[in-house]
Amino acid sequence: MDILDLIDKGGPAMWPLLALSILALSVIFERLWFWLRILTQEKEIVDRVLDAAGENWVTARDIARQATNQPIGRFLFAPLSLPKTDTEIFRLALEASAEDELAGMRRGEKLLEAVIALAPLLGLLGTVLGLIQALRSIRIGDLGTASTAGVTTGIGESLISTASGLIVAIVSLVFYRLFQSFLVNQVKVFRKAGNDMELLYRQFPPDFSDNPLEKALPRGRDRDSSPEKFSAPRKRGKNKFSEVPPPPPESDSHSSDPEE
Repeated sequence: MDILDLIDKGGPAMWPLLALSILALSVIFERLWFWLRILTQEKEIVDRVLDAAGENWVTARDIARQATNQPIGRFLFAPLSLPKTDTEIFRLALEASAEDELAGMRRGEKLLEAVIALAPLLGLLGTVLGLIQALRSIRIGDLGTASTAGVTTGIGESLISTASGLIVAIVSLVFYRLFQSFLVNQVKVFRKAGNDMELLYRQFPPDFSDNPLEKALPRGRDRDSSPEKFSAPRKRGKNKFSEVPPPPPESDSHSSDPEE
């Protein structure tokens, strides 16, 4: 029984199942290649960067820059690429880079989740449609006779779609859990590498005075400006010309000048 014959006997639901299986296999092979490259190289990259950081931070930065094709290399290079940092900025750069890299490692998970959820339902739908078609051809007078043998054969063939949907969902679920375990392990690796690098940074603060990024910063304006040149606005005093004297009291029309 070849694949086309199996799809034909399984009913119309087999074609969506075939499409889902192709998508799932493409994601599985791509993720397997991705994790294979990461797991075989990241330990060496971390050891080289940390060993160099204990002696020379510039060398460690160059090693991390060469490994930016790997997530762990980009993670370690993120704080070292800054022109000037303190311990707080160093830690924040590590955390931000780790979030970006871990989010990229989750690529393809949503597609596998969709396949795991849809494949059994499509298989069940194909079985229900096959049962409906098989039961339509049953006549009450033919029950128990040899003419119902084709009906039982049709019911058996309609279960092919259910079995196919379960196979696609099970295979996708196995690799989905495998990739999840790889991701959890990467969280531990990133956390340990980041903590070790931060400890080295606190013990041996780097001197990036020869960093081209720092040299490119426009410092002329910063050196010329000083706090003394920017004085706060003085509080305005009362202007004697701005105060309008109160109007004289109105004289009583009935009062007369004593000199008159």
